Amino acid sequence: MERFTQGFYGYVVAMLVCLAGVGVFLLVTPQSRTEHIPKVDYSIDVANMRRAAPYQVWPPDPVPAGWIPTSSQMTDQKGVVSWRLGFATAKRPEAATRSHVMLAQSDEKPAAEFANRMANTGEVVGNVQIGGVTWEQRLRKDKNQRSLVRLLPDVTVVVTGTAQWDELSALAGSLKQQVKITS
Repeated sequence: MERFTQGFYGYVVAMLVCLAGVGVFLLVTPQSRTEHIPKVDYSIDVANMRRAAPYQVWPPDPVPAGWIPTSSQMTDQKGVVSWRLGFATAKRPEAATRSHVMLAQSDEKPAAEFANRMANTGEVVGNVQIGGVTWEQRLRKDKNQRSLVRLLPDVTVVVTGTAQWDELSALAGSLKQQVKITS
């Protein structure tokens, strides 16, 4: 018996016991094959933006089918009101995972600096018409990031992420201007 508790054989027996324990643990632990994406309700941020922002807010209405809002953050710092809303896009048949898209809006000046920061590039690669308005297309290849930028007189709107152009266009096309709430 001492032969199996010391030296090389002892090492082998200990390893087999450990591996058997791990195997049993993996067999009895429940495994979930469904994705779990946390969903947020951004309606409070929209209402707060409509009160705080000196510009009319552009939330999606309705959100593209199958998209999940995953984050929402409104900031009001030094007279600059900004909102960032993140999404996981719908599953695409050709893609194994969902893409991520962010809608960003701000009255930060200069507007071009905000747009460049959100898009991670200042290089415009083209323009596209969505819902009768022109959006700048920007592409940062090394980060696989596509962006649509709309520079309005009082607000800059950026739709950006790892999603394809048609997905970004779907979100940009769903944006509806909301009237400012005055107290």
